Amino acid sequence: MATAKKPAAAEPATAIKAAPAKAAVKKAATKAPAAAKPVVARKPNAAFMKPMTPSAVLAAVVGADPLPRTEVTKKVWEYIKKNALQDDANKRMINGDAKLVAVFGGKKQVSMFEMTKLISDHLK
Repeated sequence: MATAKKPAAAEPATAIKAAPAKAAVKKAATKAPAAAKPVVARKPNAAFMKPMTPSAVLAAVVGADPLPRTEVTKKVWEYIKKNALQDDANKRMINGDAKLVAVFGGKKQVSMFEMTKLISDHLK
């Protein structure tokens, strides 16, 4: 006796179509990127580079010569690091000595962000 074979169940069409779709997505993702834009050197903002005269109080820390804002900030940080005025627990806070308290408007401790605002008040 011969046994009748049952026809094999057809696989769902979505399973067959899903694999090629994933492959197509992978192929699209591996294409070469568009041409890179040329790198152009940035020019510094003229307002930051303009020499400004420090007040007498700030001149005790950075000197009396006219300096750009960026150089004034660098010199103040040099002074802070040289005299170890950064707070040990919170490095964002600056402890003022006699010269810096005058620059900070009488405050004994300011944040580094507030410091730049207070310094700009002493530049003409």
